[in-house]
Parts: sequence; C-alpha cells; structure tokens
Amino acid sequence: MLYGPHSEPYMKRPTSNPHAKIMMATQRDYYEVLGVEKGASTDDIKRAYRKLAGKYHPDRNPGDATAVEKFKEASEAFDVLSSDDKRARYDRFGHAGVQGAAGRAGGAGFQDVEDIFEAFGGIFGDLFGNAGGRRSKGSRGRRGDHLRTAVTIDLVEAALGCNRELEIRRRVICTTCTGSGAKPGTTPSTCDYCGGHGQVVQSQGFFRVQTVCPACQGTGKVIRDKCVDCRGTRYGSTTVKLDVKIPAGVDNDMQIRVSGEGEPGENGGLSGDLYVDIRVKAHPLFQREGRHLLCEVPITFTQAALGTELEVPLIAGRHKLTIPAGTQPGETFRLRGQGMPDPHGGARGDLVVRAMVEVPKKLNKRYEELLRELADIEQKHVSAHHKGFFEQVKEFFTGHDGAE
Repeated sequence: MLYGPHSEPYMKRPTSNPHAKIMMATQRDYYEVLGVEKGASTDDIKRAYRKLAGKYHPDRNPGDATAVEKFKEASEAFDVLSSDDKRARYDRFGHAGVQGAAGRAGGAGFQDVEDIFEAFGGIFGDLFGNAGGRRSKGSRGRRGDHLRTAVTIDLVEAALGCNRELEIRRRVICTTCTGSGAKPGTTPSTCDYCGGHGQVVQSQGFFRVQTVCPACQGTGKVIRDKCVDCRGTRYGSTTVKLDVKIPAGVDNDMQIRVSGEGEPGENGGLSGDLYVDIRVKAHPLFQREGRHLLCEVPITFTQAALGTELEVPLIAGRHKLTIPAGTQPGETFRLRGQGMPDPHGGARGDLVVRAMVEVPKKLNKRYEELLRELADIEQKHVSAHHKGFFEQVKEFFTGHDGAE
C-alpha cells in the first residue's frame, strides 16, 4: 500500500515561527474584542463574553470558520481580562505582558476550540446551559498521538525523489478484549467518583470549573477485572511496514508527514500522523547550498591558460563544459536548472562549477625545463634548480662535482 500521496513535506522550525510575529503585530486589543471599557468590572467582562461566546459558539455555527476564529479571539480576551493578575500585566505591557501566560493567551492564543472547553471546563454549562456546552471529555473522540521516525537517503535520491519502506511500531486494539481493557466476559464499570461523566466540577468564585476525573482519567469507566493480555490498557503493539514516497528536493531538517499513520484515536477519534525526519548523506562530488549545487573541477595550468573542454557530472547524466582561455583559479561557471528541485514547487536550482587549478607536486625533467623557459619569457624570478639525491651521487662518482 502506497502512502506517498498522503504525505506532504514542510520545513521544520523547532524554535521560531516568522509568521507568529506578524500575527502578534496585528492582534486586536482585548477590551476592543469584548466591546468593554478599560475600567470595566469583572461582571461586565463576563456579560460581554457571554454575549459574544453565545453568538459565535461552534455548536451554533457549524462549519463557519470565521465564527470559530471570533469565538477563540473572544475566549482569549476573556481568559486574560477575567484574571486580575493577567489583566494587570496586560494593562501595563499590552500583549507582550501576557505572552506565554499560564492561560495560553497572548501571542499563541488558543489553537483549538477544545482547548477552550478544557481550560474553562464547566463555565460553558454555566453560561449557556448544558445544551450549549460540550460533551464531557470522556465521550469525545480523542485523536491519537503522533509518531516520529527518520530515514537516510543520498543526494541523488533527494534530487530525484524515491520511495522507502519504513518499519514502525504502534499500538493496535487488543484482540483479546476488543479494546475494552476488561477481562473477556466482563465489562468496565461506571466510575463511582464522577458518576460516569468523566469530569468533576469544582467551584472557584462565581465560576464552576470542570476538570478531568482523576479516578477514571476522563473515560467515565473503571476496569475491575483487567484483560490479561493488555493489562487494562486496551492496546497491544505491532510492527507496521509503510511504503513512503519522499518527494524530490528534500533536504536535512525537513520532515514528511504521513497522515493517519500514527497511534490510533480513542472513542472514535482520528489516528495521529507519522512524521519522518529526513537525513541526506554528503556526496563526494557535489556540495549542496539550498537549491544550488557546487562541483569543484580540477584543471591544469595549461588548460586554464589555453582553454579546454571538460565533461562535468550532473545529478543525472553529464555535460560538456567549455573552459575559455585565461580562466582564473576559482572562477565559476553556472549551469542553469541543473541543481536541486524545490519540494514546495519553486524554480529548480543551478549547478555551479568551480575551476580549481592544480599545481603538480612532482615534475619530470622536460616539464621543468619548459616551465623554466616560460619563466624566462615572463621574466619572472623562480627558485634555482635543486639537485636531487641521485644526481648528487652520480656527480660524486664521476667527479663532475667540480672538485680538483
């Protein structure tokens, strides 16, 4: 089974996101978002949020992405302004004062509406009634965890694209208990601590905060008699072979995302994804510089001075390159479109050929004579001829060393 069409390459950015700065620069004032004055009371902020959250609640605007974004924006503003500490820092320093705060507001904001429901818990039941809130965490499908692996390829494979068969280990539903976690013939029991709701409600001021049940971890069920094979975890482990397509142009520090090949989801949730780290081995002839390739070609002094035609390697094939007379050491020649392809669809890079003039370390007698004649013509000073060991031995025995 080929999973290549579901994979997509992207540049890994583990520490920074340039787009985040743009988002921060255009972030709206929190008081403006909720439509309240800077000196508004906590009750005013709550009423304003209740009005906006009711208007843009995802359950009341199915499929409306704009409403979801406005709901997240209002929730982010409420998260900051409803907290005395965050509000004080926000009033003094603006968004920078609450960036990275515990409530996840400021800068990054809420990434998913489920983050909002988990952060505020029972507030939504309090604001809208149970019909307007979300189902308990135990009844919602949870997406499976992502998996990660790595693959090493050579430069030619990176340039042309290739397929790799990868072996990964991931969880599978236990066949003995069919995923219940309970011993065959038994069933999980309703959690006594939360009454099967998966969450417990605690009062904090005038808010009701809903948190995950510590006894059942949000499932609403507890297993009295555990399955002997999975020991109540509901999962086993297996090795899976995947044929992954690696697109042309990938480089180190890139990843391939293979959708749906991570850990299985829970309660009907989607499976996670598989992320494949790319490692590209160094090549003996080509050096990579982004989309461009560099190839250093050795030539002799006479070829540089008189010109020549060389056959240089390409990623796929060969090319006859004309070296003009008078080429200087280190001079480069650019072959357009002979570099690496862009995995994101941009223009292909170039191959840059650098002429490296080689100076011979050893000269035969005739070669040295010609070079000395050339030095005379150029009227350039060169070192005197140094007699070799065997020349000195010969002169010693033949008496040609000038001794009387």
